[in-house]
Amino acid sequence: MRHRPPPGRPIPSPNIWNWPRIYEVENRAQDVDGVIFAALRRVADWAGRDVVDVGCGTGFHIPEFARAARTVTGVEPHPPLVAQARERTAALGSVRVLEGTAEALPLPDRSVDVVHARTAYFFGPGCGPGITEAMRVLRPGGTLVVVDLDAAATAYGSWMRADLPHYDPVTVESFFAAQGFDLTRVTTRWEFPDRRALRAVLGIEFAERTAERAYTQVPGLSFDVGYRIHTRRAPTGLLAV
Repeated sequence: MRHRPPPGRPIPSPNIWNWPRIYEVENRAQDVDGVIFAALRRVADWAGRDVVDVGCGTGFHIPEFARAARTVTGVEPHPPLVAQARERTAALGSVRVLEGTAEALPLPDRSVDVVHARTAYFFGPGCGPGITEAMRVLRPGGTLVVVDLDAAATAYGSWMRADLPHYDPVTVESFFAAQGFDLTRVTTRWEFPDRRALRAVLGIEFAERTAERAYTQVPGLSFDVGYRIHTRRAPTGLLAV
């Protein structure tokens, strides 16, 4: 089947686009106990299935999917990150990385079983085109999994709200509920090798004033971060259109 036409200009992701090395430190610090992947296995097991990682960045999460998946396709709009993701996954024969956006996935209709998007595009109202596109490429019974930061939970959520005063977590959750998503909340632990790394990561995630306040509120090398995991299944049987 034909793919969607090429997308327009993607929405920049300043943290990873501008500071990929620091973002790599952040990726390694996030969810050191594997809570998110454990939850994903329960709600959208990918063993033996075809997975798409939307907004895959440098491909950090792809190897974990590739351990059990039949195939993994990373989709990323920023060419420098596409190159890094391809380099990271070059030895994984079941993996490919394509340039594209959430609103125009370079994939045929009904070609994958799991679409995974982690803090990559989906932030409630306004992400309807991305959801529609994900449902297009899912096979009947497949699952769209949207992993998003929970701005209503933990100190990290308060730092987010300080920088994004117009961001309303209740509105976001209401949007996903209205779109037919189920919700799972998890609390993860981020842990850094030293205080310098912690401060650098806070510096690319928050405005300077918020980053400094967050840094003073973390006495050691770790803190908790809440996430929301939104899941929606593609219809099966005669309902799939």
